[in-house]
Amino acid sequence: MYVSLENQRILVTGASRGIGRAIAKQLSDSGAEVIIHFNSNRKEAESLQAELKNPSYLEPCDLADTNQVMGFIPKLVEKYGPISALVNNAGISPSAPDSLETDEWLKVWEKTMAVNATAVGILCKEFIDQAKTQQNGRIVMISSRAAFRGDTTDYLAYAASKGALVSLTRSIARHYGKEGIKAFLIAPGFTKTDMANEILSVYGEDFALKDIALKELARPEDMAPMVTLLCSGLADHATGTSIDINSGSYVR
Repeated sequence: MYVSLENQRILVTGASRGIGRAIAKQLSDSGAEVIIHFNSNRKEAESLQAELKNPSYLEPCDLADTNQVMGFIPKLVEKYGPISALVNNAGISPSAPDSLETDEWLKVWEKTMAVNATAVGILCKEFIDQAKTQQNGRIVMISSRAAFRGDTTDYLAYAASKGALVSLTRSIARHYGKEGIKAFLIAPGFTKTDMANEILSVYGEDFALKDIALKELARPEDMAPMVTLLCSGLADHATGTSIDINSGSYVR
C-alpha cells in the first residue's frame, strides 16, 4: 500500500527531536509540506529542515506561554495557507516527587498542564476553526501509555495531562466528524528519546525492558508510520480511536 500525503500541509509540534522529528521526516517522505514547530532548539530544527525532501517551514512557539499559543495557528494559515493536519506531539515530563513542598509541586503540575494539555486544547480549537472552512482536517495526538495505566508518583502531572488528551480526542471525533474533522490518539510506551532517557537515567533501562513483551525498546521511527497512515485519510473511520504502541507493556 502506497501512502501519499501530496498536497497536504501538516503542523508537527515538538518536531526538532525525538518522536516529532521522526514523524516530520516520514510525513515529508510521503509528500507532505511540514511546518516544524520548536521551542528553543532552532539548531536541531534547522538540521531537520535540511533533511526533508519537500518544502518545510520553521515556526517557534513556547507552548508554556498561553499568549504565544493563542493565534499561532491563524498566523500559520495566513503565512502558508490552510493546514490539513495537526500532530500534537510536543510534551514535557518533569519529575515532581511527592516529598516536595506543595508550592514547588504545584509549579511542576501547572507547567506540565500548560504544555501538555492547555496548549494542545488551544491548538486544536484554532485548527478546527480553520478546518471547518475546508470541511476537512485531521488531528493526531501523541499521548502516552501513562494516560491509561497511570505512572509513578513522580509523574502524576504527566500522566494526568496525557489522560486529558484522551477525552479531548474523543470529544473532537464525536462532535466534529460531520464537519470533516477526524481525531486520533497514539499512546506510546517507553521510546528511546531524550525525554525518556532522563527517566531511564533514574530507573535504568533494565527497568523498562522488564516491563515490555519485546526484546528492545521502541524507537521514534516506530511511531511515524501510524501517524502517516492516520494523516492520509485511509483510516478515517477509525476516528476517535486510541492506538497503543507500547511494545506489549500495557494491553487493553
